[in-house]
Amino acid sequence: MKLLLTSGGVTNASIHEALIDLLGKPIAESTALIIPTASYAYPGGAYGAWRIISGRAASPLCELGWKSLGVLELTALPSIDEANWIPMVNETDALLVGGGDPTYLCHWMRQSGLADLFSSLRDLVYVGVSAGSLVLGPYVGHVDGKATTDGDRMLGLVDFSMFPHLDHVDMPDRSMASAEKWAASVSVATYATDDQTAIRVTDGTVDVVSEGHWKHFTR
Repeated sequence: MKLLLTSGGVTNASIHEALIDLLGKPIAESTALIIPTASYAYPGGAYGAWRIISGRAASPLCELGWKSLGVLELTALPSIDEANWIPMVNETDALLVGGGDPTYLCHWMRQSGLADLFSSLRDLVYVGVSAGSLVLGPYVGHVDGKATTDGDRMLGLVDFSMFPHLDHVDMPDRSMASAEKWAASVSVATYATDDQTAIRVTDGTVDVVSEGHWKHFTR
């Protein structure tokens, strides 16, 4: 897969251009599936899922002008014949993964069988927002600096963890000082990114696309 791991979605022209570059064609000619599952683990998660799907969330994904857009609800997949959803995933151009609880999202990516497909989806563009980005790292860290445990393990498709929403005005625990504690809680490299920043991964090459600010904590 080609990855565009964002903190706040496709929020500026640079991230928008990076998405088009990964797709290899205009968004208006591309198909996408949205995964809102991570939102359900929070109070009012059903409303959050609707905002993501309807393009009313603060993290632009669905409202970008896709040729077609479908909903892939991970919690439903174990009860559905694989022939009814796997071909759809194989044929789509982009997988849009909304924010919420990364641990809950990781569980359902595994439980649904979607995670097992990732290694074969070479041409798919994966666009993550917040938890949708965190889930691809080795671990999700702790703002209080508490060491990670097996319960914090994510999918490990990339070898770095992310600290999203850096210095967000409505999230006082997302300061640079908190990012440093987060980075200290994991044993891998960490990127702290604000909502104007994305990390692009293509064929193992990692680069940062940003109109905001970010920091890379190495190990």
